[in-house]
Amino acid sequence: MNPEQYVQQKAAASGSSFYYAFLFLPKDRRAAITAFYAFCREVDDVVDEVTDPGVAGTKLAWWQTEVGKAFAGTATHPVMKALMPWTAVYGIEARHLLAVIEGCQMDLAQNRYLDYPALTRYCHLVAGIVGEVAARIFGQTDPATTAYAHQLGQAFQLTNIIRDVGEDALRGRIYLPVSELQQFDVKAHEILKREYSPRFSALMEFQTRRALALYDDALAGLPAADQRAQKPGLMMASIYRSLLREIQADGYQVLHQRVSLTPLRKFWLAWKTQAFGRIA
Repeated sequence: MNPEQYVQQKAAASGSSFYYAFLFLPKDRRAAITAFYAFCREVDDVVDEVTDPGVAGTKLAWWQTEVGKAFAGTATHPVMKALMPWTAVYGIEARHLLAVIEGCQMDLAQNRYLDYPALTRYCHLVAGIVGEVAARIFGQTDPATTAYAHQLGQAFQLTNIIRDVGEDALRGRIYLPVSELQQFDVKAHEILKREYSPRFSALMEFQTRRALALYDDALAGLPAADQRAQKPGLMMASIYRSLLREIQADGYQVLHQRVSLTPLRKFWLAWKTQAFGRIA
């Protein structure tokens, strides 16, 4: 299996909504975003799949070294071999990749966030930076698109946090800020024990409204000059925002299950955005 086949398999196997947006890109851009996405999956999987924090920390440190080697011309991992031909073409820098790794290291160091500003720092690293890189690959021409992409990435991350409350709790992590748990009188042990309540629903409605507002602000800030090039991001926004509304309509039943859209629906939302330029 060559590096290109490896990253393609990694992206496709994830079942992520992002994969559906990649399908509509020209060949070179699709190859670049697939390799970058595979990198993000590799480092994120270290945190999610390695149970020993010490081993996970060692693996992330290895990835930091590998990024340095790759930008020095001596990549060893197939993901980095697939990604490096596109770094100069699309302005992908080592700092971008190291920021994503830093965000994953935060997962090893803490499993609670005191307030929303603290959470936004984490979202900046694992999602905002990812959005910025993706925008460059998609064909950014206006510098103002960076702010749009960063905000959209953070909206995606907040959606993930809402969707994965129960799944994250099984790993001992609660990303919902402590100050907001206190505001709605939701105890951490209730989430860890998967206990629903009107207080929990109110907390999740608060989280959802904030995420939806982020989508609105991000989309309003997309410069007209880049709207066509940034269609893949708009496809992802359509899919993720539809997922968020599905969770909302279902009454936030996220503690015992992971709510998802069917592959056919994801493809339909992506195609509709590609064809008509509108998002759900």
